Amino acid sequence: MNIQLRFFASIRETLGTSQESVAVPAQVRTIGDVRHFLIARGGAWAECLAEERTLRMAFNQVMTESETLISEGCEVAFFPPVTGG
Repeated sequence: MNIQLRFFASIRETLGTSQESVAVPAQVRTIGDVRHFLIARGGAWAECLAEERTLRMAFNQVMTESETLISEGCEVAFFPPVTGG
């Protein structure tokens, strides 16, 4: 499945990118699964998306929880808990 990723504020700065298109494996079905998939990349990915870090997540520009199912072509975004304009 192909999805669009967006990263904001300190997450964007740490990763050095604001967006990415990615093909995720079939077992990646939820927003939380996407987070774990990215953490598995290691390095800065594991650091800024770690489970112990509080993050806000959005599915197709609507704030959501980690249990939200993803779909082909959807947009998944990650934000630190507080972001500025």
